[in-house]
Amino acid sequence: MERVKRKLVLENGDVYVGYGFGAQSDAIGEIVFNTSMAGYQEIISDPSYTDQILVMSYPIIGNYGITDEDYESKSLLLKAMVVRDYNDAPSNFRYTKTLSELLEENGVPGIQGIDTRKLVRTIRDKGSMKACLTDESVPDEEVMKRIAEYVYPTDQVDRAGCKKRWYSRTPNHRYNVVAVDCGIKNQMVRNLNNKGCNVIVVPHTISADDVLALKPDGVFLSNGPGDPVNVPEVVELVKALKGKVPMMGVCMGHQLIALAYGAKTYKLKFGHRGGNHPILDKTTGFIEITAQNHSYAVDEKSLAGTGLEVTHVNLLDKTVEGVEDKRNKVFSVQFHPESAPGPCDSIRLFDKFIVNIEEWKKNA
Repeated sequence: MERVKRKLVLENGDVYVGYGFGAQSDAIGEIVFNTSMAGYQEIISDPSYTDQILVMSYPIIGNYGITDEDYESKSLLLKAMVVRDYNDAPSNFRYTKTLSELLEENGVPGIQGIDTRKLVRTIRDKGSMKACLTDESVPDEEVMKRIAEYVYPTDQVDRAGCKKRWYSRTPNHRYNVVAVDCGIKNQMVRNLNNKGCNVIVVPHTISADDVLALKPDGVFLSNGPGDPVNVPEVVELVKALKGKVPMMGVCMGHQLIALAYGAKTYKLKFGHRGGNHPILDKTTGFIEITAQNHSYAVDEKSLAGTGLEVTHVNLLDKTVEGVEDKRNKVFSVQFHPESAPGPCDSIRLFDKFIVNIEEWKKNA
């Protein structure tokens, strides 16, 4: 692989010079970091990274290549990838191509050989910010002008979610679940299939009447990119479906449920991304290690009087990680129980969704 000098410039003026891999194009977007030690293929194919420049804090990336079975979506929507040491000679009997080849095919540039420890600390201390990846020869002043002119988009969910409904069926299914696609990951659909559910994945713009016409036993609200206040269609959908069908939300789905109940959300300083976040389940007293990927959180004070009870709390910063409306069989979590990548401590939440469906049908 040809070593071409490239540079990463941050909104605060910091410059990191390294070598390119993947596509040799320029990229500009919000820079964020992920603390996972493995699972880079699942991470970069997660639609929640739409328009973001991703920094991996673990130093060696690319060493097991890319495999056909491990994608979380069909396309890569991140802007760029930043790593310390990129390995272009994978050792893995399953791999079909290198990470650089995948990025190049999807027009996503990467940069390696920079001090990612310093970069992660900068993002942690100063917060996520705009950044630009470009050729090393471009004057810093020109790059800073590009960054200043860049405006964060608000249509990420429109681009990350499906435009037409699609089906994922399983043999001898017991239930039908409608999954509202704000940028859904494949593993979430697989977990629902594994629990005996046929899944109908629908666009986030679907109406409540059209959802109910599909006769769902439950409704699943997926993860997705960007600010949840930019997805009012799903907020109104939740309001219309509350009390009519059990619902489960994950990540953005969690935030959208909170907004529908009258709570508020806010942007975190640098977000939660990685597979090592400790969460207290207040309903059991157990502490679970979770995988996360989000920039926004639910404001706990705004939950007062909404009918939602806090069920999970992040032990690192005390943010709300789960809420529940027991009467209407609605619950949500901020973390990713499907564990792709990440620990499997919270996979049982899909069982809770099934129990809610069964109890709802008994009382219908």
